[in-house]
Amino acid sequence: MFQRLAALEDRYNQLNELLMDGNVLNDPNKLRKYSKEQSDLEETVQTYKTYKQVLEEHKDAKAMLADKLDAEMRELVKMELDELEEKKEVLEEKIKFLLLPKDPNDDKNVIVEIRGAAGGDEAALFAGDLYRMYTRYAERKRWKIEVIDANSTGIGGFKEVVFMIHGKGAYSYLKFESGAHRVQRIPSTESGGRIHTSTATVAVLPEAEEVEVELNEKDVRVDTFASSGPGGQSVNTTMSAVRLTHMPTGIVVSCQDEKSQIKNKDKAMKVLRARLYEKQLAEEQEKQASERKSQVGTGDRSERIRTYNFPQSRVTDHRIGLTLHKLDYILDGELDEVISTLQVHYQTELLKNTNVE
Repeated sequence: MFQRLAALEDRYNQLNELLMDGNVLNDPNKLRKYSKEQSDLEETVQTYKTYKQVLEEHKDAKAMLADKLDAEMRELVKMELDELEEKKEVLEEKIKFLLLPKDPNDDKNVIVEIRGAAGGDEAALFAGDLYRMYTRYAERKRWKIEVIDANSTGIGGFKEVVFMIHGKGAYSYLKFESGAHRVQRIPSTESGGRIHTSTATVAVLPEAEEVEVELNEKDVRVDTFASSGPGGQSVNTTMSAVRLTHMPTGIVVSCQDEKSQIKNKDKAMKVLRARLYEKQLAEEQEKQASERKSQVGTGDRSERIRTYNFPQSRVTDHRIGLTLHKLDYILDGELDEVISTLQVHYQTELLKNTNVE
């Protein structure tokens, strides 16, 4: 572990020198590459430096105990040693987590797809609630939200809504949200006061760069049509909406949010690229069964991951057994407690399966 840390510190110092080199400063690609690498190493290297300082102070304190000290001074040195021992253990645990393999997609923007599933209009309304929850969470993080496609019901819900979230690390926060979300409540249309159970599915896809996915435009059929609103009525008489069909896989993507056909096609291509990337990642994960065991669920949209119970104001994440009686706060985008617990659980499971000694 210490050899790895020393090597990372050497690389960090080397990057500092490179970033002051005139040739690098005049090359945008190298500057971007080295800056990102340095930023990725920053926390690990600084934590390692703090750890080395604590080790030095610990060594000095032990040396002092070997000297002839009066009772009061000896007690003070012992107290300092206890504090340093505690700091040392905390830093060692932190370093182990920092040395875990990083998900290469963690820093990426995300494309989120929410669809009403079982439950008809109530499922569509719940899909609308989830859309608001994630957009409120993104707003709290000061991330930018961009709607790509929306098929609304006209009563405040969505049969389907696809949107992009632009923000550093968005995928690292939202990647565990993929799956089936279940709601238990009395629908506004229920006259008998019975609690209904409905579901909506969420898919969180990392934005894929062009170099990461082999996408031949000859394999994509492009259809255009007039944008439509709730109930199917036309809201745009021009053929600005775009539907892309990837012939080899059968993946279909639509976008009608923009008035410009070119902009709609560009957005749809981003979604298509992300879905192809997701398919590629899933195939790779199937080959790495041991790695999948360390993940929080499979990310499969059919897997029930969370229940939102309105009568008891309860939210339960079934993968980690977390239950919070804060339904209103969570649906208003206060997701930090849920997401941070999922992240810690994932890191702990990953640590069990990774040798960082």
